[in-house]
Amino acid sequence: MAEQNQQPKNQKPVRSESEEYAVRSQKLEGLREAGMDPFVQVKFDRTNYTTDITGNYDEMEGKIVRLAGRMMSKRIMGKMSFSDMMDRYGRIQLVVRRDVLGDEEYKAYKKMDIGDIIGIEGEVFRTQKGEISVRVSELTLLSKSLRPLPEKWHGLTNTDIRYRQRYVDLIVNPEVRKTFENRSKILREIRNFMDSRGFMEVETPCLNTIPGGAAARPFITHHNALDIDMYMRIATELHLKRLIVGGLEKVYEIGRLFRNEGMDTRHNPEFTTIELYQAYTDYNGMMDITEDMVIHCCEKVLGTTKVVYEGTELDFTKGWRRMTMAEAVKEYSGLDFMAMDPEQALEAVKAAGFEVEKGKESWGDLMAMVYDETVEENLIQPTFIMDYPVEISPLAKRKPSDPRLTERFECFVYGRELCNAFSELNDPVDQRQRFERQVELRNAGDDEANMMDLDYLNAMEYGLPPTGGMGMGIDRLVMFLTNSSSIRDVLLFPTMKPMD
Repeated sequence: MAEQNQQPKNQKPVRSESEEYAVRSQKLEGLREAGMDPFVQVKFDRTNYTTDITGNYDEMEGKIVRLAGRMMSKRIMGKMSFSDMMDRYGRIQLVVRRDVLGDEEYKAYKKMDIGDIIGIEGEVFRTQKGEISVRVSELTLLSKSLRPLPEKWHGLTNTDIRYRQRYVDLIVNPEVRKTFENRSKILREIRNFMDSRGFMEVETPCLNTIPGGAAARPFITHHNALDIDMYMRIATELHLKRLIVGGLEKVYEIGRLFRNEGMDTRHNPEFTTIELYQAYTDYNGMMDITEDMVIHCCEKVLGTTKVVYEGTELDFTKGWRRMTMAEAVKEYSGLDFMAMDPEQALEAVKAAGFEVEKGKESWGDLMAMVYDETVEENLIQPTFIMDYPVEISPLAKRKPSDPRLTERFECFVYGRELCNAFSELNDPVDQRQRFERQVELRNAGDDEANMMDLDYLNAMEYGLPPTGGMGMGIDRLVMFLTNSSSIRDVLLFPTMKPMD
């Protein structure tokens, strides 16, 4: 606060964390012996939050308020002292005077520690230096902090500790709290958007007997009563499309997925997605919904469609670029797959110096490989890449004009995939054949290939209407809209390697 922005002179020697813990524990024992156990207090009737006062001072001046929060600073100055108190929404300065609080209560206040949870009652006023404050007339210790907060002049900067002790990170780093407040707002606005479009939010199983709907390695667990292995879901797709068969027509789910894969700045073993499906539309309709939903979140949460991410301005304004995978490959590699048959494509790819993986020599696999290696990193502004080869799209509908391709798109921002979408395959015969190819790949050693889902095929045989579907990584969207470099910065409790 304004009156406490200078580091005090003649500071006492700083205790080690273990020494500070011991001192605070002794204080707690003293309080208990005196019949003032702070953990006995079970309720404090609060009338206001700090921002009610700081944001509406003209209305609040002179009023008596009751606030509760954490003591973040304390400066003893004889008969009058100052503290900073933080609650969910902000901070405010407390002015504590012995003649107002009372002798015994003032002595008790002087023994309190930074980090203690307190409740206060007092009058709102402005100090001579203009600082909005509360003159404390009653003060109650609601919970004792036994561990000291990080040294206030340096804060909590070690990223490993920040992720492991998110509770401390939230206390001492206001920008972290802001990130998660915005994450909550983004989720709320996604739901508002989907609900306004007539979609129904649903829940599907996290435990499955078959890991389907994506190419990913699942987590495996065991159900003791049934004596069978089960899989944490890697996608919600196949269950949601069963609901389209059932006539719900517009459904979406926001939830956690689990993939037994590596961890880095963009990947965590459990992460949040939204998947949505709409009957009687196609992937063009999904592009429109994707674009409109992201724009809605930008405008409602940030107030702008232009955001800065890692020093680069990203423009989410309507009118995102749309190009086919073949067009993108031709633009960035010079190879024109649409003008080549499979043999010509293999020759051209090898001549260009690309290493071809055994079993991935088909026309579609080759184009996808060249795309991965030459295109994605160049897609900085929001871009829809459309018309993926059928070999890498086992759940997407073929393009009527070219059966080598599917009506599938992915959206890329800053060289990273944001979402994946299809005109959903609704031909059960074609779907069975594609599942059979996936089974062949799995038997050949690809443990990320899909399994045969007979119940899903059974559902399709009842009739899946023409349907568009889209899945988006919520964590990645939040990263872009909060300028967060790592997925761990947007997950309250990211997966961490256990400490030795």
